[in-house]
Amino acid sequence: MAGKKKEASLQASVTNQEQWEEMLATKGLTVVDVYQQWCGPCRAVVSLLRKIKNELGDDLLHFATAEADNIDALEKYRGKCEPTFLFYGGGELVAVLRGANAPLLQRMIVEELAKEKSVLEQGGERKAVKDDGLVDGEKKDKEEPPQHSENEESIIVPASKSYTVAIIKPDAVAHGKANEIIMKIQDAGFEILAHEERTLTEVEARDFYQHKAEEACFEDLVQFMSSGPSHVLVISQVEGSANIVPAWREFIGPADIEEARRNKPESLRAQYGTQTLFNAVHGSENSDQASRELAFFFPNFRTDSVTEQDGEEAHMERTLALIRPDVARENREEILAQIHKSGFIVALQREVMLTEEQVRQFYFQHVEEDYFPALLRSMTSGPVLALALARTGAVHHWKNIIGPSDVNKAREESPECLRAQFAVENDPINQLHGSESHEEAEREINFFFPKQQTLAVIKPDAMEEYREKILDEIRDSGFSVTQLKETVLSREMAEEFYKEHREKPFFNQLVEFMCRGPCMMLVLTKENAVEEWRATMGPADPDQAKATSPNSLRARFASDILHNSVHGSSSEQHAEEKIRFIFGDICSEAELTGDGETDTTILAKEQDCPADENTGRARSLTEELSDDHNEGDPHNLNPCSPQTEGSDDPDHSN
Repeated sequence: MAGKKKEASLQASVTNQEQWEEMLATKGLTVVDVYQQWCGPCRAVVSLLRKIKNELGDDLLHFATAEADNIDALEKYRGKCEPTFLFYGGGELVAVLRGANAPLLQRMIVEELAKEKSVLEQGGERKAVKDDGLVDGEKKDKEEPPQHSENEESIIVPASKSYTVAIIKPDAVAHGKANEIIMKIQDAGFEILAHEERTLTEVEARDFYQHKAEEACFEDLVQFMSSGPSHVLVISQVEGSANIVPAWREFIGPADIEEARRNKPESLRAQYGTQTLFNAVHGSENSDQASRELAFFFPNFRTDSVTEQDGEEAHMERTLALIRPDVARENREEILAQIHKSGFIVALQREVMLTEEQVRQFYFQHVEEDYFPALLRSMTSGPVLALALARTGAVHHWKNIIGPSDVNKAREESPECLRAQFAVENDPINQLHGSESHEEAEREINFFFPKQQTLAVIKPDAMEEYREKILDEIRDSGFSVTQLKETVLSREMAEEFYKEHREKPFFNQLVEFMCRGPCMMLVLTKENAVEEWRATMGPADPDQAKATSPNSLRARFASDILHNSVHGSSSEQHAEEKIRFIFGDICSEAELTGDGETDTTILAKEQDCPADENTGRARSLTEELSDDHNEGDPHNLNPCSPQTEGSDDPDHSN
């Protein structure tokens, strides 16, 4: 099918020196994702590359993956597990990017392509570069002694809390999964008390894993753990626990990946690990080991019942940050860098177009102010970047960083604050928002990131060929799979499931299609899950999906309006009804049934119900189901949860 062909041809696979030299001879700009066999290419950016290729449609832009193990020219990239993108034009290296930084990667591709076209079309000068990062990295390893935490402030935790050390390993970081894993950790009720990204030296890795020195895999483990950045976390549980260590180890699953996938399919290692050594996450084995590991990474960490100077216990807090449209377009990466530098964790992130009504709802306390019309124009002029930031004292720290709300006052009194640095000329409205209090922060975060569940179905036409790709897409999009069931619907079940369509002319055709083979029912959990999943699916008509949402599932995997791969609920109310019908009454934090194995139930044996191919009925199906102007439009996101409920139009749920 067209979607499959597009995926296969997006990145040329370069696995030896001969293919490498052929790639260098390609006319135009080639963006090469360099990887090693044990680490694999960066899957996190594939959707972005496809989007860029579709949008630019330029024959001079090429993408490739290159396996460093077998290519002499890439020898210096071996032993590393950090995403690295090399830009080649005319056989020369013209740019280098490290890390899966999607916005920066997109900007560099556009810029370098324009430069290469200038060289080819206008005879401009091509500027070759050297990868100085390799030299700097080698010097760093030789010159710098082992270092511990860069956090100079003491991290104080109440004595009543149990804590442990978690590490998101280089393989998961290299594939751009760190933020997704962190979100799942928080969704599961764990509290992150400290967070640091760091690359271990070989000396540090040997010291940290000295208890495994006698094991056969020790040298490989040391090489792997020092091959790229890791994320080191100190975690506790929000609700408290006598001992968090077993709870954390249960959550991450067995060290052996096959065992994890077999017995704990929803565990972190089952979802993100590739083999026993590269199993994505680390957890302390017991409380004593947790204490030793804590001292290794965070020597300033201390457990104490003593309060801070302001009289409040140190604990993780969240605040809402908004980057308004003007600055979000031009300076988002610079602001995000300052956010990370200031010790914040970006717990949630979302870009959204706001309506005037939504702005009035959010700023209801400011509607009568003289400046509100200007604020309204600013907030509706383009996409707003909404961030939930986490750290100790987040509300207070973020307010200090952004500075006074009055732009002139910010420039005069705090010229280094963000509102002064990123003020827009002749605009009285400051360009960054911060919550005023802890209570207001929670209200505002809930406004932009309402927690929801939705029902997703992988339909019979997609089960055999695209099931795993769709499941990967679901996880890559940040959804948690709370419930999962593979089933063959009986006719009675299919009729009840689509009862809203009973009087439509295509009803029998739809029912027969849905009961002709196995489908997979999933409960997906995420902030704003209903709209997020509908945007991921795309419009019901695959032709419309290809035109308006070319990266959506239906654009890539669907063949026609009936065989359109996936289903999603149209509203939160509709999702609740269908989830109850398929799974019974479940709570929002429900886990997989039984011992964690997938509950695979065959509800009926009517697997061979041929679909009616009548042209007239198919046309009727298209007319009825494609009349869905909201479906799959990523710009039609409503951050206010009550506003997204209550759609009773069954044509919005196909």
